[in-house]
Amino acid sequence: MLLVDTAKQLADFMGYFNSNLAREAGRLVDWREKFWSRRYRAIVISGEEGAQRERLKYVLSHGAKEGLVGDPREWPGVHAIRPLLDGEPSQGIWFDRTQEYAARRRGEEFERLRYTTPYSVTLSPLPCWEDLSTELQRQRIAEIAEEIGAEAAARREEKGVAPMGADAVRRQDPHQRPKKTKKSSAPLFHAATKRVREDLLNTYYAFVAAFREAAEKLKAGNRNAAFPIGSFPPGLPFVSG
Repeated sequence: MLLVDTAKQLADFMGYFNSNLAREAGRLVDWREKFWSRRYRAIVISGEEGAQRERLKYVLSHGAKEGLVGDPREWPGVHAIRPLLDGEPSQGIWFDRTQEYAARRRGEEFERLRYTTPYSVTLSPLPCWEDLSTELQRQRIAEIAEEIGAEAAARREEKGVAPMGADAVRRQDPHQRPKKTKKSSAPLFHAATKRVREDLLNTYYAFVAAFREAAEKLKAGNRNAAFPIGSFPPGLPFVSG
């Protein structure tokens, strides 16, 4: 997921999204154990076009880079490439489980879609492409899609395998575990150049130092300790800009 927002909005959204997604997915596939293997982690992406484009390419390549489908647009579930490239509406339905629960408490029998609300999601362009026309933005997306398809085809040819296909993806057992999983350390930042990566790292170190200094003052009893903008003080409200 590629998001651009303030730290507070991002934290609120991801907490709400992840908790509801876990409950709904658990409901669909009878998943009763812990759904997420670890806490959500946001990684800063630099303002460089190269860094933002690379992250978008990574997001859009899901499904194809694993060899599950030959082209990202063949993915049977939700995918951002169709709305971004083809202008396909991105729509979904919100099930109000609170109203459903209240209805069941009243002894009411209701149809599956009785307490639902349709929603449309608008995908915004990358910040580095905001000033481009819609036509040019789609052209850039098409270039990325072409790269993804070519790279996925090359990997399949090297391994001598065919894509699994959308129908086979649908038939997979969600409770089946892979024999081997790939794990790697996540980077602190996504940047296209060493200079920008070092600038981000220095900014992060300065932020941590300012936060720790303020935390020590608060611990010593100073309720007016100034925490850096964008931080979550211990037990205190978010500091806005």
